[in-house]
Amino acid sequence: MNKQNRLLELPEGKNRLLLHSCCAPCSGDIILRLIESSIKFQIFFYNPNIHPKKEYLLRKEENINFAKKYNIPFIDAEYDTKNWFKITEGMEWEPERGLRCDSCFDMRFIKTAEYAYKHGFDLISSTLGISRWKDIDQINRAGTKSTSPFSNIDYWSINWRKQGGSQEMLNVSKNERFYMQEYCGCVYSLRDTNNWRMKNNKPKIEFGLKFYENLNKETSKDK
Repeated sequence: MNKQNRLLELPEGKNRLLLHSCCAPCSGDIILRLIESSIKFQIFFYNPNIHPKKEYLLRKEENINFAKKYNIPFIDAEYDTKNWFKITEGMEWEPERGLRCDSCFDMRFIKTAEYAYKHGFDLISSTLGISRWKDIDQINRAGTKSTSPFSNIDYWSINWRKQGGSQEMLNVSKNERFYMQEYCGCVYSLRDTNNWRMKNNKPKIEFGLKFYENLNKETSKDK
């Protein structure tokens, strides 16, 4: 891809971005594009949905290491799983992209917007939308809603998948040998993925074993 086509411009009047990141694979190429575009940004890692803690730490530490590689400030927010289970109570059997995901996105974006307001950012966005396993409209609705109480903060509803973003995400993941996530992240996604695997005579998920460099034709649910 022509490097010029990868350059980004923030919405008019905005100059300081807080980027919510869900993981290294989803954020890798986005981070590189922002750097190439000379955009000032920091990474905000707030993902209390990720279960179990072993998986959470794998995803977080990999994201931290990639940020350090490029000297990008990384904000490590709390792992308040009790609140996540509270807001998703009664939605245990909702399908992916359903109401449980709405609540999960709302929780994470509200926290991102609140941090942005307190620390002088005027724009937020998220790497969540680059994953083909996610509903980008659902994500953008949650992001826009989260900034509505703040007159000086907007949500950047950029489609990271365009201009080859989806393919570049995979290329960066392979080059960096990122950890491959085989389910969305929450305990219910893990349950449903393992149930599907058992029905199809496949082994259950094992944490921390698969990396992009080691894959052949397998695809990931990196989210």
